[in-house]
Amino acid sequence: MLQAIMKNYYFLFIFFFGIFSAQKLRVVDAETETPVPNARIILSNQIVYTNEDGFAPVDQSASGFEISASGFQNVKATQFNSVIKLKRAYKDIEEVKMGSVDLRKIFEDVSKNYKKRYYREPSLYDVVYKEKMSDNDKLYFLTIAETKLWSKGNYYNYKDGFQKDYDNILQMQLNNVKYLKKIKSDNIFTTGTTEFSHEYMGNYFFNFELNRVLFHLKTKGTKSTGWMVFEERDEQQVVFTIKSGSGIDMKGEFKYNKADKVITYFEIHYLQENYPMVKRKTADGTEYDYQLGNALLVFDFYKNNGVYVPALNKLEGYNYIAVYKGVKHVKSMSRELIYNTFKKSDDNGLTPRVDFSKNIWENVPVEESKNNTILLSEEEQTFVNGK
Repeated sequence: MLQAIMKNYYFLFIFFFGIFSAQKLRVVDAETETPVPNARIILSNQIVYTNEDGFAPVDQSASGFEISASGFQNVKATQFNSVIKLKRAYKDIEEVKMGSVDLRKIFEDVSKNYKKRYYREPSLYDVVYKEKMSDNDKLYFLTIAETKLWSKGNYYNYKDGFQKDYDNILQMQLNNVKYLKKIKSDNIFTTGTTEFSHEYMGNYFFNFELNRVLFHLKTKGTKSTGWMVFEERDEQQVVFTIKSGSGIDMKGEFKYNKADKVITYFEIHYLQENYPMVKRKTADGTEYDYQLGNALLVFDFYKNNGVYVPALNKLEGYNYIAVYKGVKHVKSMSRELIYNTFKKSDDNGLTPRVDFSKNIWENVPVEESKNNTILLSEEEQTFVNGK
């Protein structure tokens, strides 16, 4: 079934790329002129982000837009420029005059007042959904689609989650599947099920991650540090480390709006690659050595007509290792959602909508004409062009 769907969607890659490549700008580090990935660009009618090569799909008629990226100072562009240079918020963290931050106090306050400070009513978004997987630094799966996403409250409801009433939390409508390609790879990392889990659904929502971090901060024996390293108007940039009493190490950073008392950007790495190898078995019973890797979660928010709504949700797993039949495999995966547009909605949700009990790509898409907001990186373009 999946192969048939993939065959139907795999079309016009080079043609599409050729048309769209003229409508883009590049965001680079002002000092090194290296690309800045995941830079957010707020246009008059939508949100876009730069890809791994620093490019973003922005029309040359665009003006008066804002660019921001973690670790850099914000820039407001009055008109289109093919290259935007961002200045670093700080060069070397050892040279920064840091101020101590009480992590637990901030996280508990944001969690307690989450429903007041983030938009908590039914919402509808146009979203670019990207998922990819690689083995030993080579892509073997890539899909990018335009979807609609409906959220009842932009908030993970644990009761509905545990009962798997996911449609009460989040609904997705699969629209235009632009790219869907998979090549043969060892299936030792495949779980055998495509059904959404409580945690998988929870990872779409910041309040779920915030509660998970608070759990670690409250665990007996946990040690943590938080330091403000940069401040621009009302926004503070904070870096942190957490060594949980449960044995998990974390590091990350966030941006905190001290006026609105809202975390506007949050990034956390779960460091697990030093765990020892364990024995696992494939579906056919073949034994292999397996080692946990690291995980990354990113949540980005912006203020739209006075309310904070999501702009980006990203989940990555990297440096997962398996030694299978004498061959070492280093695995990585990522899932990224870019919320291009936002509007207030009602309780009705989406019709039709994705059935989360099966693979997303086995659902029938609803074709819809949209402004293209998809721009492949060089690595992705090479992959889709390959045989």
